Amino acid sequence: MGNLNALPQNLPRPEDDGACTHLNGMRLPAVYLNSTSGSRIDLSTVRGQLILYFYPMTGKPGIALPDGWDQIPGARGCTPQSCSFRDHHAELLALSAAVYGISTQDTEYQSEAANRLHLPFELLSDYRREFSKALSLPSFEVEGKQLIKRLTLVVRDGTIVKVFYPVFPPDQNADDVLNWLKENRCNS
Repeated sequence: MGNLNALPQNLPRPEDDGACTHLNGMRLPAVYLNSTSGSRIDLSTVRGQLILYFYPMTGKPGIALPDGWDQIPGARGCTPQSCSFRDHHAELLALSAAVYGISTQDTEYQSEAANRLHLPFELLSDYRREFSKALSLPSFEVEGKQLIKRLTLVVRDGTIVKVFYPVFPPDQNADDVLNWLKENRCNS
């Protein structure tokens, strides 16, 4: 199965298929998402600056990843991406940016990952895909499950101001977001 915390060499690089070009300037939809904190959150009502990183699925120790997972461009790397946002969380907060990770996995599954990885931020479940469908986010199917392609949004007062897509390598995503935030400071 391999180490979920490390990226294998020679991962295929995802191509920019244009599936996120419509997102800049969009308002977030009013959809409640279950959180690993036990609450339900409507991100469209959250004021301030948000970093929303979308990922296909986190692996779980002892459970095999789907067949061919490492060969799907952009699939592998959810754990390193989450750990990168964890490791840079204080820096992101210092730039007035709250972080949320979002996947289609259910909250119980996400809670295990959040606890195991010691994430200081909430993971949100778009299990019914209402949020991702409302934004027309790109997805792919694996073993009968629709998963969100990896992307990151910077949102200010409910409006998307920056899209990172495709995200590669995933363990560098938080660094890319930090650099962008420093160059595009928010006056909030």
